[in-house]
Amino acid sequence: MPSSSLLNKTMTTQYNAIFSSPSKHYNTIPHNFNLRKISISNNTSFSSIYSDKSLGGRRLIVAASPPIEAVVTATEPLTKQDLVDYLASGCKTKDNWRIGTEHEKFGFEFKSLQPIKYEQIVELLNGIAERFNWDKVMEGDKIVALKQGMQSISLEPSGQLELSGAPLETLHQTYDEINLHLHQVKAVAEEMGIGFLGMGFQPKTRLKDMPMMPMERFEIIKQYMPKVGFSGLDLMFKTCTVQVNLDYSSEADMIRKFRASLALQPIATALFANSPFTNGKPNGFVSERSHIWTNTDKDRTGMLPFVFDDTFGFEQYVDYALEVPMYFVYRKKKYIDCTGMSFKDFLAGKLPRIPGGLPTLNDWETHLGTMYPEVRLKRYMEMRGADGGPMRSLCALPAFWKIGLQKKD
Repeated sequence: MPSSSLLNKTMTTQYNAIFSSPSKHYNTIPHNFNLRKISISNNTSFSSIYSDKSLGGRRLIVAASPPIEAVVTATEPLTKQDLVDYLASGCKTKDNWRIGTEHEKFGFEFKSLQPIKYEQIVELLNGIAERFNWDKVMEGDKIVALKQGMQSISLEPSGQLELSGAPLETLHQTYDEINLHLHQVKAVAEEMGIGFLGMGFQPKTRLKDMPMMPMERFEIIKQYMPKVGFSGLDLMFKTCTVQVNLDYSSEADMIRKFRASLALQPIATALFANSPFTNGKPNGFVSERSHIWTNTDKDRTGMLPFVFDDTFGFEQYVDYALEVPMYFVYRKKKYIDCTGMSFKDFLAGKLPRIPGGLPTLNDWETHLGTMYPEVRLKRYMEMRGADGGPMRSLCALPAFWKIGLQKKD
């Protein structure tokens, strides 16, 4: 079969596969956390909303900020021990363990197969918000995301649409959440002549023709990426992933899960490989997305051999994170370019772009989120090795990791 025919058949198959099941309802239970010198609380419950009654509910417009999960208040300057304690605050009893799933997908026009532009994404987000009762998140006067309870819909640099799911108790709830999201997106998108593709790498469009979302932090990262690797822009604009987030009960449990998941990550990458095309032709890889990571900013990507050292724990991960160069700091609704600078200096009040300024835990959480190893530690663990894919893959990956790592017996 000619490569162009193979590509078009694959795009059609993947589009049909990503939208393929009936919708259901579910509910989740919120978490509560406490930590020395700071208070962290998640008190918002989430329930899926899809009924005529729900459409008359309240909608909000909220200002954008770095992606945080909690309101964080510090009463004293942070120390390294506070950063360690922040990670330790993620420890939860087994009955409070949850599953979180995040996935990204490429939007395209049915007629041209070209990526959708920001103006189309604005119409899409507004349509989802108004029809399904999501709150709008703004950066200045631009809509950049939606939020509903503990779920969010956000944008990656070229407009890849990401669902960050709520923390859920069961795989069945994960299925329901993903399915309902895809149903809502499809309901609005198809009226606009738009589809979404579940693959790990943009199969058809060249980098120079990819759109860019009008968001400050993406411009900062775009300028920095070519300085630290030759595939960074491809990573930003042409990749999609599905990610699974799991809890841990103690530092020892975190260590066990980190080592197991890091060792198994190449298997997950192989099982869910789904990016064999570049610029309309086979690229010689089953996962071009995974290959691209090997040529992108080695300071913040890849495997982490120190995880297998006898001394590994929360403190050692903090030591690693403090060595990873920063991207930016968010102050007064603006992103300040701090690329290449040290969080250690920030902790000591010596950050050149903010003389005398000190970090908050929001800054620390943002910094942790700008590191991209194959497994990432926050107040939970993120499994990051899989390509984006269709509905069956989006549900299979959390099953793979939950069964492998999060048995409660």
